[in-house]
Amino acid sequence: MPQILLSKVAVEDLERLIITHSLPADTKERFKRTVRTLERFPRIGRQLEGRWAAFRAILGPWRWMLVVYVYDEEDDVVLITTVQDARSSRAATPR
Repeated sequence: MPQILLSKVAVEDLERLIITHSLPADTKERFKRTVRTLERFPRIGRQLEGRWAAFRAILGPWRWMLVVYVYDEEDDVVLITTVQDARSSRAATPR
């Protein structure tokens, strides 16, 4: 079962979204439940393209929240690199 890690940027992104989007107090718990799926299915996320081609992404806990990650199969680690608002023009894009 892969270990799930969050980069410093991902933690900062989540904190910023909690503030800027006035998310509920249980946001971090919801986020944890969402990313736990990656423990069993690390390749479940859609492959991204362009400058994000090395990454995958899942949505949640809200449909607009994009959780971008990379899966290192050799080390069996999922590294969440950023958390974005998918509605933004700067958000990572899937195929």
